[in-house]
Amino acid sequence: MNFKVVAATASLGGLLFGYDTGVVSGALPFVREVFQLSEAMQGFFVSIALAGAAAGAGVAGQLADAYGRRRVILVVAALFVVGALLCAVAANVPVLLLGRLTLGVAIGVASMLTPLYLAEMAPADKRGGVVSLNQMCITVGILLSYIVAYLLSEVDGGWRWMLAIGCLPGVVLGLGMLGLPDSPRWLAGQGRLDEAAAALRTLRGGQDVTAELNQLRTDLTRENGALVPWSALLEPRVRLPLIVGVGLAVFQQVTGINTVIYYAPIIFEQAGMGSTSAAILATAGVGVVNVIMTYVALKLLDTAGRRKLLIVGLAGMTAMLAILTAGFAVGTEGPLAWIATLSVAAYVGFFAIGLGPVFWLLISEIFPLAVRGRAMGVATVANWGANLIVSQIFLMLIAGLGSAATFGLFAVMSVGALLFTLALVPETKGRTLEEIEADFSGERAAARL
Repeated sequence: MNFKVVAATASLGGLLFGYDTGVVSGALPFVREVFQLSEAMQGFFVSIALAGAAAGAGVAGQLADAYGRRRVILVVAALFVVGALLCAVAANVPVLLLGRLTLGVAIGVASMLTPLYLAEMAPADKRGGVVSLNQMCITVGILLSYIVAYLLSEVDGGWRWMLAIGCLPGVVLGLGMLGLPDSPRWLAGQGRLDEAAAALRTLRGGQDVTAELNQLRTDLTRENGALVPWSALLEPRVRLPLIVGVGLAVFQQVTGINTVIYYAPIIFEQAGMGSTSAAILATAGVGVVNVIMTYVALKLLDTAGRRKLLIVGLAGMTAMLAILTAGFAVGTEGPLAWIATLSVAAYVGFFAIGLGPVFWLLISEIFPLAVRGRAMGVATVANWGANLIVSQIFLMLIAGLGSAATFGLFAVMSVGALLFTLALVPETKGRTLEEIEADFSGERAAARL
């Protein structure tokens, strides 16, 4: 066994995260008709999974520390299978919602645990690539869900198959994890050093792992010595990075990205697409743009810089949201429908090179070591919470205010995110964590505030 096998298997968690996030987009128009869902209930069908994800993300770290990464991922694989089956066979709304809630918990745990497991299993020189792999798997999972939705959109009861197909990677993930070792880092933290050494030898192809094991023990000793209470988040040196982290977490959602991920076919129907099938096909095109631009961003993060990509991405998002707002205000008949479609695709592309990946990278860099885990947890919960609220109220905003006003509101939020970035977010490319921490303290931090 080598690390490539581990990476290919565990990254199915990211693929499932993406698939079960995106599949609701293609299934929702059919679920709406079958169960006669109101706008509020359609929003609840989407957002109940986000509530589950927030809960799952909130407990993932504790569960992984208590029971081990591998064991919890096995449970997550089972939850993905059970949730998909419940949704697929649901004969009534309560069963459908139970399935979505189950999938949400699995998504939340996977969002935290898959990259953690991969990073802890990877050689030090491959950890950056692991982050890229997981992010790509999420976007590929979203695209796959859109393609499946299009292929099944003309099939009688096809929405059930869209949801059921999510079982397959869940089964493969579960079976694959049975043959993988647990994280050497977790094993060492439990005092099981012989098992940690054996796992490392398996992952490194039988090479001598003495130096890596010693470094692991040193790192664990330092981290255990750095544990601090929650009140440390209120210290002056943490205040500004926490404002930046939570601010970007909220802006990532209130600029509307996941309304496109979850509701794209409905948006395209509003924009004048002739049929549900055509709207789903346009959604698949957006998924292709998302994958391509995510790949571009991952290549540019360490060369162009985080702040520059964030500024370019937000400026582009603002422009595309303004065009979309104008399009809905003028009308979406004929060629204008394609203008709306192209502006949505470009909006997603600008998100994928900026606010999408940069937020997750920045929150892993800007917090002092002693509070990094807890501060990242606060930012992550803020992100899921904002996602839940926006997704729940989106269709009600469309019904109450109209499409033009709703996307105009997102455009205003995007301007706010751009101004926030220009004022408060520093460049972290090529800088040590100590230099980044210094930039958030003393006179420089006071000047920003």
